Amino acid sequence: MLQAIGLTSAPHRGRPPAVDDLTFEAGSGRVTALLGAPGSGKTTALRLMLEIESGRGVTYFRGRPLHRIPHPAREVGVLLGDVPGHPVRTARGQLRMLSAAVGVPASRADELLDVVGLAGLGDQRLGALSLGMDRRLGLASALLGDPHALILDDPGEGLSPRENAWLHGFLRAHAAQGGTVLYTTCDPEEAARAADHVVTVDAGRLVSDQDAVDFSRTRLRPRVVVRTPHAARLAAVVSREARAARRSVEVVTEAGSRLSVYGSTCAEIGDTAYRHGVPVHQLADEIADTGPAAATAPDPATATAPEAKAVSPGRASPASGPDAARAQPEPTAYGPEAAPRTASPVPGSEHVPSIRRRSARGPHRPVRYELRRLFGVRTTTLIMAAVLVVSVGLSVLLARTGHAPLPNVLAAWPEVLPLPPAAVGAGLLGALSFGDEFRYPALAAGRGTVPRRLGLLMAKLAVSAGVALLLALIVAAASAEALRLVYGGDLVGFPSNAAFSAVSWVGLNVGCAWAGLLAAGIFRVTAAGVAAVLAVPVLVVPLVRRVLSGAAGHSAPGLPGRLRELAWVQWPNGMDSWVMAGVRVVAHPVGAALSLSLSILVCAYVFTGLRGRVRW
Repeated sequence: MLQAIGLTSAPHRGRPPAVDDLTFEAGSGRVTALLGAPGSGKTTALRLMLEIESGRGVTYFRGRPLHRIPHPAREVGVLLGDVPGHPVRTARGQLRMLSAAVGVPASRADELLDVVGLAGLGDQRLGALSLGMDRRLGLASALLGDPHALILDDPGEGLSPRENAWLHGFLRAHAAQGGTVLYTTCDPEEAARAADHVVTVDAGRLVSDQDAVDFSRTRLRPRVVVRTPHAARLAAVVSREARAARRSVEVVTEAGSRLSVYGSTCAEIGDTAYRHGVPVHQLADEIADTGPAAATAPDPATATAPEAKAVSPGRASPASGPDAARAQPEPTAYGPEAAPRTASPVPGSEHVPSIRRRSARGPHRPVRYELRRLFGVRTTTLIMAAVLVVSVGLSVLLARTGHAPLPNVLAAWPEVLPLPPAAVGAGLLGALSFGDEFRYPALAAGRGTVPRRLGLLMAKLAVSAGVALLLALIVAAASAEALRLVYGGDLVGFPSNAAFSAVSWVGLNVGCAWAGLLAAGIFRVTAAGVAAVLAVPVLVVPLVRRVLSGAAGHSAPGLPGRLRELAWVQWPNGMDSWVMAGVRVVAHPVGAALSLSLSILVCAYVFTGLRGRVRW
């Protein structure tokens, strides 16, 4: 069961709150429709229930608020809008990535593709999915954790009648298994047809809380729709005959040449038009919506007779006579002057707490999530392939001139370039790690941000470092093999400073990857990460060179021996060369500039994260 108590949104700029003291229930085993016109506060109510927006109130999911549930995805499945996924990612890849975020096996993705009818479209890209397929994929995403409750925001908007019928059949099947279903809609006929319970809101306040049968009886009325070029004449004739027969008939003149006749049938209207020679272009039965204010008395000035009335355009007053009693809402209906409904006793209902806007939770399996996010699109493979081709070409050209040292040749780093292609590629992949998260927020649907969790950050740092290391090794190995193939084996030898060169090369690539990742996480855009990577050699390195040129140089002989004395575990003597290589890398202007940039970016990332928590 889902219980929402006293939901009230925070007012903005002096305006009244979009949701004001909204209280209702959605029972287990039932489909509940939250009905209201566009702008009535339906979506805001869902965001308050899910603690996405700040305000007041509390929502209990089987007796517990959302922030007290250890695994929310296993209790509540949410679909707010479209599926926030990269357009080139496949449907199966999207669900597998979200499976790692929810903490369920990857096989769950294939199971749900079959459940929602997308078994044959698992390799289809998200950008090529139709609206109906996108809704099915969204349902599959919401069902990954096998939740008890489903909360959907206008899931049938824009769907064809066939897709809409499938959707509501699916929701009923979930409710039949004991689950709770709550969805928003602006169509009262759809709510009466597809839901077991209808909660109507208007201007953020509760209007009615009824079963579907009572809702249909009190709000929906049958009518005959007539389209004729002589609408005024036909309205007068129908009203005159209804008065003569003392029948309760209401005629509403709408825009253009359209009439709505309440209390009659198509056969009666057709016979009347035929007898009086009135041409009819359309004649059909419909179910009309009387609106939330169905109990409002009609304007006496618009009534033409006690039993038959012709109403001005835009008014849909209730039927008079025998139908008037059926049009009145039940005493349990909510309205501005209705008695407040007493909710069932709920723990903590004596005090309505404040709703604190909480950021999205991080993935339960962050490393697996990051790997599937990174390699689930072809962008990563294309970037690595482009870096490899450019690096090999530059290595062959540098070796041909014979002026560049061997480490620069293997790294494909001519002096005219601020960074080698491998470092730029590693920085770009690191920037995409957070840039794509903010552009396609799969972890924070509806929140517009990405969770700042330590586990997610550590996973991104580890995966980006691993990819940068792999890229550095592949480029060096491919360049060496290309040089042996083109110029023979004598050109490529083992340099004397191999340890320093290896540490420098790996450190440069990993540092660029981390710089791009952190900058994109701070500024929430990929371009900021790429700019931070290029700023290291262009701006920071000249500044560090100027500072170091003015300081007296000091060497650090014997540093590995002193570190060995301080360490608890004695490392082999061969480690001394690697320690000195690391020290020389940090002391190098490029290494110092990269270390300084990373330190600043880490502090800025921590500061922005703390500021966001204080604001929320």
